[in-house]
Amino acid sequence: MVIGLQLGGKLLMPPPLLDTHVLLWWYLDAPDLTPEMAQKIQSEELKEGLAVSIISLWEIAKLAEIGRIRPEFSLDEWFGELEEDPGIWMIPLSARIVIESSRLGPHFHKDPADQLIVATARCHGLRVLTVDERIHRSGIVALA
Repeated sequence: MVIGLQLGGKLLMPPPLLDTHVLLWWYLDAPDLTPEMAQKIQSEELKEGLAVSIISLWEIAKLAEIGRIRPEFSLDEWFGELEEDPGIWMIPLSARIVIESSRLGPHFHKDPADQLIVATARCHGLRVLTVDERIHRSGIVALA
């Protein structure tokens, strides 16, 4: 299944799938997000919307749980806003995505969240918007 928006019967380009860091930095308006990347997100959001894998929300919640991030906002409220935003495509995990995450090859790095994000993009025909050089170098997924 390919996710996309219909406009006058025409399927538009599927939205980019934000990886966890890009999603978090975008929400926080963090300086880690380059002006070019912020502009790209804004442009994509206006055109096709943005896609987010549910695994990114899990990863953010786990980072907060172990103290690697200390959000000054409620994750419950933010995640609720994301789920209700008509411009955000929340993509759940599926058996197909889980299986695909095991087929990325022996050279893809071992971070399970990144494996599931890349597998999600591959299963849904999405481009990944990431700053992760390991994903860029992998050559196994389309990049936004």
